[in-house]
Amino acid sequence: MMEKEAQEAEEAGRTRVIVQDNGPIHRCKEAQKLWLKWESQGLYIFFLPEYCSQMNPIELEWQHLKKDELCGQMFDDELDLAYAVIDGVKARGEKGNFSTQRVKFNSIHFA
Repeated sequence: MMEKEAQEAEEAGRTRVIVQDNGPIHRCKEAQKLWLKWESQGLYIFFLPEYCSQMNPIELEWQHLKKDELCGQMFDDELDLAYAVIDGVKARGEKGNFSTQRVKFNSIHFA
């Protein structure tokens, strides 16, 4: 996904900034190796301060998703949970009148 964002920034000739939390996948060695390349393409990564959920709007969305869309449900397995999360995100988007888009990642795995 980040490679696509960097390519689009470069093609558009515009700076693009992605705001991320400090999750391990965002700061892993494989990602760090790509930061300079992405910056040369016009993509910059801004990391939120640690433990700063009030600055990360996705935290509020996850809270509402759990409280409003998933509350009281039981799931037989992780696939049922995944589909419920997808449906919940769609429902939150419709309620908030904003679009949602599901992104499927490729098979690259970070350690």
